[in-house]
Amino acid sequence: MAKGRLFSPLIVAVLILASFLVYINLPNDEEKKKSKPKPTPVKVAKVLSQPLPIVIEALGTAIANESVTITAQETKIVTELAFNDGDSVSKGQLLVQFDDREEMARVNELDVSLSEAVRQYERIKNLRKESAASEQLLDEQDARVKGLQAQIDVAHSQVSELRVNAPFGGQLGVRSVSVGSLVQPGDVITTLDDVSLIKVDFSVSETHLASLQLGQRVSATSVAYSSEVFEGSIASIGSRVDPVTRSVQVRAVIDNADRKLRPGMLLQVLLEKRVLQALLIPEKALVPQEDKQFVYVLNGDKVSKTQIQIGARKPGSVQILDGLSEGQTVVVEGTLRVRDESTVRVLNTDGE
Repeated sequence: MAKGRLFSPLIVAVLILASFLVYINLPNDEEKKKSKPKPTPVKVAKVLSQPLPIVIEALGTAIANESVTITAQETKIVTELAFNDGDSVSKGQLLVQFDDREEMARVNELDVSLSEAVRQYERIKNLRKESAASEQLLDEQDARVKGLQAQIDVAHSQVSELRVNAPFGGQLGVRSVSVGSLVQPGDVITTLDDVSLIKVDFSVSETHLASLQLGQRVSATSVAYSSEVFEGSIASIGSRVDPVTRSVQVRAVIDNADRKLRPGMLLQVLLEKRVLQALLIPEKALVPQEDKQFVYVLNGDKVSKTQIQIGARKPGSVQILDGLSEGQTVVVEGTLRVRDESTVRVLNTDGE
């Protein structure tokens, strides 16, 4: 019995020590987690074949279809202004009347002289029939009548120059004179613009010259109407290429019936060059490394890093020229957390 009690504590100690050694050599939970990493959550998208419009972008300036600055031709006093700021006027409508009293008096004087000259001509003509007047006298009086008629035509022309009429229909600007103002030749009275159509002038690189043609559709946007697109077409293409910029001048016309566009506005012009049927992926799937582009392609529950060649871009998408085929699935979110042959967990089912 004494011998049994002597060895019992020793046996117990050995067993405890053995159990401790076994415990410290077993992998804990953290090591188990490290030995088997969790799948990385990602979102994916399919490689799709879609239409890809190839467009030319340019900046253009809006120009009125017709535009003129209304000025004075003589030093005169304004007696009537037949318009208000910003009025819409029709062709031939009176805008400004200058003081024409002197010119009208001259017209009246010539009318009286012409009437007397015609009366004398008729009298001499009758006398000529009776051989009481010479042919020369009749011819001289006829020349005098014609001379007075020419003077009257000149006088009427001078009177008409004192009336400023709209040369075409359009919208007036701000007037710069008042009734009673003394204006001199060249003084600006107002402006007149026909904005029913807007011309847009822009430059296109000579590399795109072969794809330009009259009637080709264009679209334009303005910061003033950020959500609206204005449609138009090419009206003319410049006959020369600028030797400095290597670009050609192009003019498009845009219907402006609602009068939203104004001359002088800056417009961003998009010109559709052609439409390709191309393989597209979301642009955020790209993983650039130096001058190369990669994507992570989904294979089962793992991804493989694949080098690709890209082409044209459009907002949010990029064309694939080589490296992928239609129907493959690529990682679009989570690319920074995965590596080649990483195990992943797809979060979105619509990308499959």
